[in-house]
Parts: sequence; C-alpha cells; structure tokens
Amino acid sequence: MFLIAGPCAIENRDCIMQTADTLHRLCYELGITLYFKSSFDKANRTSASARGVGMEEGLRILQEVKDHFGLPIVTDVHESWQCAPVAEVADVLQIPAFLCRQTDLLQAAARTNRIVNVKKGQFMAPWDMRGAIDKIEQIQPDASRDGRLWLTERGSSFGYGRLVVDMTSLVEMRRFGCPVIFDATHSVQQPSSQTGVTGGNRAMVPYLMRAALAVGVDGLFIETHPDPDSAISDAANQVRLADMRALLTQAMKIDELTKPD
Repeated sequence: MFLIAGPCAIENRDCIMQTADTLHRLCYELGITLYFKSSFDKANRTSASARGVGMEEGLRILQEVKDHFGLPIVTDVHESWQCAPVAEVADVLQIPAFLCRQTDLLQAAARTNRIVNVKKGQFMAPWDMRGAIDKIEQIQPDASRDGRLWLTERGSSFGYGRLVVDMTSLVEMRRFGCPVIFDATHSVQQPSSQTGVTGGNRAMVPYLMRAALAVGVDGLFIETHPDPDSAISDAANQVRLADMRALLTQAMKIDELTKPD
C-alpha cells in the first residue's frame, strides 16, 4: 500500500513543510511509500473563495518539499497548458474528478511521461473510466501495464449534498489493470452543504478507509492538515495531522491481512 497525503491546498510554506516533515517521519517509521500531495490552485470551488497560492509559488514550495525530504510530488492540473510546467516538479499529475473526461487535459498530462492519477467523477460509473484510460493510452500505449496510470475512487453523487461509496467500484476499476486508490477524505464530503461551501464529516474517514482496504486497494489518498478547521479548502473532511499515526497504523494492519505474502 502506498499513500498520497498532504494538505488539500497550499496555503503557505510553513504549513506545507510542517505537514511534509511529520508525514515523512511517520511513513518512514511505518514502512509506507509516501507521495506528498497539495494543490497550488483549487479551481473547482463551489463559491469564489480562496484558491491557494497559485502555480508559480506553489511549485516553488513543492520543489522545496521534494529537495528537502526526497518525496515524490502529486498535484492537480486543471488546464492543458499547465501540464508541462507542473511536470517539471511533480512526479504525478492528478486529474480532478470534475475534469476526468476532458480529452485535451488527459492527453496533455500523458505527454509529460509522468504518472497520471485520474480521479473518477462523482457522476460516473466505474466502468466508464475505460474512456479516460483509452484517451491516455492513445498517447502512452503501455501506461496501464507500466503502472503510469492510476485511478482513484472518491465517492458518487447521491442526491443533493451527499456522496456514497460503492465498494464494488474498486473491484470494477482494478479489472482495468491499473493501480486503484481510495480517496478516504473526499469520499466523506457533503458538497455545497454549508451555504456555498463544501462540508463533510472526517469522523467517517476511518470507517470508509477500513472498508476499502478490506476490499483491496493499491493506495490510499488522505488529505491532512495541522489544524483542518482553519484550512481554506475541505476544512470539514481533512484529517488532523495528529491523528494520522493511529489511522495509518490501523491501515497497515488491514493491508497486511488482505495482501498476504
């Protein structure tokens, strides 16, 4: 099991470096491969609220994380032109769920020869991710087989303001031969539930995480913050950094049971 983790948005250097330091030490101790994730721009917002520090400053901070801790970097891209400059820093280009059908964006990301992590849209069935795979493999024919194309489950829309997770989606997407990741924090979102701001319930993260690990996944995606209630994005569903040790210790025990040597 590998882990994608970090604050949802890059708010400032100090928050990012503190989180990276804690996660780096913890994952080294637990034997978990860590990909550090944070977004320089949260472009898919319900309201015109704070979005982050922007691409130039964000990439500078992520490069510092990479240089100081030796961690591979994951960050979002929202437009095709961003892919090439972002790939100079990031090891994994992440396609946000709302954009998972955008052909030009998927193929621009594929052209960088970086790993591409496509988050399944809240509006899509798992088998419909075949289209995203095909678009990327028009550029990188062996992307699935070589492990350079990842798929992430982050819940499905269920009426207004709710997401649900169909755990069989993980099984369906693994049939494509790509590494499949479970996003435990975005799956507890309650979109637009707080007067134009996305809500959530971080207390449900451990339960969904355990269920996904029991089904079997290749990686976990967990956004974490030293003080999530003060975060500019996803305040209600990010895990407190202080709680990550207990959460990951539990995750490793379940992963060991479901993936025996």
